Amino acid sequence: MSMLRQAAKLKREALDLLFPKWCIGCGREGDFICPSCRKLLPLLIPPLCPQCGRPQPRSSLCPSCASWQATIDGIRAPFRFEGLVRSAIHQLKYRNLRALSETLAGFLGDYLSASPLPAAVLVPVPIHDQRLRERGYNQSSLLAQELAKLTGLPIVADCLIRQRPALPQARTGTVAERRSNVAGAFTCRDQRLKSEPVLLIDDVATSGATLDACSAALKDAGASSVWGLTLAREI
Repeated sequence: MSMLRQAAKLKREALDLLFPKWCIGCGREGDFICPSCRKLLPLLIPPLCPQCGRPQPRSSLCPSCASWQATIDGIRAPFRFEGLVRSAIHQLKYRNLRALSETLAGFLGDYLSASPLPAAVLVPVPIHDQRLRERGYNQSSLLAQELAKLTGLPIVADCLIRQRPALPQARTGTVAERRSNVAGAFTCRDQRLKSEPVLLIDDVATSGATLDACSAALKDAGASSVWGLTLAREI
């Protein structure tokens, strides 16, 4: 073990002694999601729509994707957006529990190990500067940073940017409204990702509109492929 990794391990152990982790599901001390609660996580079970990643009777395009000319190559997630997973995402996103990102990114790493996706670089879905100032951090960046440690893939977090604010997708009603809400919201500063297969990282996919808008900007800048990986998928 390198000196740097050993120092990081000792630091984590010291922090665990000073600030012990408590399971957000049952309150047991030890980890943010204990072994017993992990068994209850709502897995997203195939067959799935090959594009949006929602469950389907067969592995064929769902009616929504069949009528939508999306630019993203596909969206995948290990979990349904419900129960303990929903609670965990809310804790990370709105309750400032940033340390939870390591545990959650571990689930993304496990998913990629079992179901690899084309990727040479990780790109977190950006938030607007105004939202970043309000929240103090981007939860997608936290997940991407932890996932990079597990996969060895580099992160490019300053190429894709959100150039205009928009309503949170959860506050929009229909799928059409969500797509309109983020249309043209993203752009790339340069062409650093030209010819690269990109893996977009976000916390949750609802309609897939945000990920697709990011994909459009990345492909306009020359990305060879764009897949989205989120912790959870709204069904």
